[in-house]
Amino acid sequence: MGCGASVPNGKGRKRRSVVQEVAVFIPTIRVPVATDVVQPLRGLVSKELVDRLATLRSNVVALAEDIYHGDMSAVSELQRALEEYLPVVLGLTAKESRLEASVQFSWRTIDDDQECCLASAWYEVLSVVHMMAMLALFETNLKLIPRDGQNGAEKKVSEDSKKDVVDSLLRASGCLDYSVHHILVQIPAQIKKSFPSYLQEGMLEAISIQSLAQCVEIQLGLASECEKATLSVKRRLACEQVSYFSKAHYCLSGCDTSDSYGKKLLLFLKWKWMDAKVARITTQTLKLLICDIINTMFHLITFQAVAYYYHALVLDKGSEPTNHISAVCCLSAADDILAESKRACLSFCLANPITRSD
Repeated sequence: MGCGASVPNGKGRKRRSVVQEVAVFIPTIRVPVATDVVQPLRGLVSKELVDRLATLRSNVVALAEDIYHGDMSAVSELQRALEEYLPVVLGLTAKESRLEASVQFSWRTIDDDQECCLASAWYEVLSVVHMMAMLALFETNLKLIPRDGQNGAEKKVSEDSKKDVVDSLLRASGCLDYSVHHILVQIPAQIKKSFPSYLQEGMLEAISIQSLAQCVEIQLGLASECEKATLSVKRRLACEQVSYFSKAHYCLSGCDTSDSYGKKLLLFLKWKWMDAKVARITTQTLKLLICDIINTMFHLITFQAVAYYYHALVLDKGSEPTNHISAVCCLSAADDILAESKRACLSFCLANPITRSD
């Protein structure tokens, strides 16, 4: 499972001992397994088309093999290969061709090598679009958790990079939304029963909405750094963020989340929903506190306590006895929410696969 994997580059294959850093959560990255598409299609379509389909898919298989440790150029190259392959495989889904169930397409998850093989061209289309979405999320982590070659050194994410991240998140959300409303509806129910949990409709919807929520989270961070952004704009973004995380969490209510993929996603959404609500509370109390919310994506825990602390100081300046009481309550709330956020963060990080949030 890739959890927004942005791991140090190194020689060799996957190193399971590496604790991955997470900025944008990715439930899993799936890659295609080499499949013979020539034999099943021989005589049914032209040799040129069969050869082109086989060549394009083989290219995707080769490029996806080491994507787990890939850099930005490798991700972009694989995205282009998928975009070139997609319209060709879509040709197999045409009803008049009667080729939809002619080839057994196989895909596997990178981390645990679980394989799913189905004789369905629509399954292949869904897998391709799903991978395009996961690569867009993977790309956001490469930008939000940059490497400068220094061990443990923190590198500030530029404003332009954050804007690029917003585009990537929107692209991922669009791919997943298209999968739910235009691809899944084409697949027979008996085929969908064989789908792995991470291709469930609710799971795809949840990740699509989660992408929008984290897009708003980035925008709120950019607004906090902009002197021209009004408090009403920041409040609107904070409210949208809460709404999106709430909807994403609700989408999982009808899904099977008993495996590690579902459990990890549930823990992540619970944590981020909690943080989003604190950001909304803060925008409604004191404009001074809207600063540097997302220099790194997961420093909101400290921000929560600071928000309540400063709000308490403001209230405590009042002359009425109720001001002091309210200040004490805010300071108490700061302590409680800090402890709760730390527990939520720790639960997410320790769930398999083990991750680091900063």
